[in-house]
Amino acid sequence: MKLATFTHAGETRIGVVSNDEIVDLAAAMPDLPREMRAFLAAGRAALDAARAAVQRSEARIALASVRLEAPVRPRKFLAIGLNYADHIAESRRERPEFPTFFTKQHTCVNGPFDPIHRPRVSEMLDYEGELGFVIGRRCRHVPKERAAEVIAGYLVVNDVSVRDWQFKTPTMTLGKSFDTHGPIGPWIVTPDEVGDPHALELRTWVNDELRQHSNTRHLIFNCFDQVATLSTVCTLEPGDVISTGTPAGVGFARTPARFLVAGDVVRIEIERIGRIENQVIEEPEDTPRI
Repeated sequence: MKLATFTHAGETRIGVVSNDEIVDLAAAMPDLPREMRAFLAAGRAALDAARAAVQRSEARIALASVRLEAPVRPRKFLAIGLNYADHIAESRRERPEFPTFFTKQHTCVNGPFDPIHRPRVSEMLDYEGELGFVIGRRCRHVPKERAAEVIAGYLVVNDVSVRDWQFKTPTMTLGKSFDTHGPIGPWIVTPDEVGDPHALELRTWVNDELRQHSNTRHLIFNCFDQVATLSTVCTLEPGDVISTGTPAGVGFARTPARFLVAGDVVRIEIERIGRIENQVIEEPEDTPRI
């Protein structure tokens, strides 16, 4: 299934995308939660009810008439750096022996087709096309061989990076957490539709110029490795998002560097999942100030 959060007629709720329509779960199954984290926490029963709604319900809306939102608003948005050998090479870094994780603050989460702000404090805005996955069960100390059991599904992530702020400190969190710098979506695709998450073509375009092209088979630490490591440290919860790293082709590693400017459009597509597409705009003057 493709699980989506959408807005229609001024109301935001969740649904299942089916071809060019979306099954409105609030109408089809009124007893189900209307927010994605709560829906995922409801477990297999909720997923089974949603599958049944796709087969039987007439509560359908044309996909073209809704606004797709970020499919989930995670409590934790975690990401890994230096996880493709070609990106490590272009970054002139050493291959890590242990996963390099960092946090993207959840306030950076952005919709799959919403604009990205070029911050007023930097001209070094960059893109990173990545596979992401969403946790479906509260869990801790998950062994790698059982990690697939706790993944609710997969989505596309742009790990937008403000490079000068990223490199100010060793943790990378500041440069990865600016508002609007976490576009995710367009929906969460359940594992039964994705198949092997480590055999997916990934492509990133900027203004229709192909900048990144790789396959998730080249991940150094795969999705299941990442679940095992993270769940050793902290409890993972339904709706948490983990972004799995980017391949070569980012802007800062080019000669000369090619950072994003207002008007650029970044499109990221991952096989069997879908695409997100975000235009860069200057940070609006009316963003909150003290």
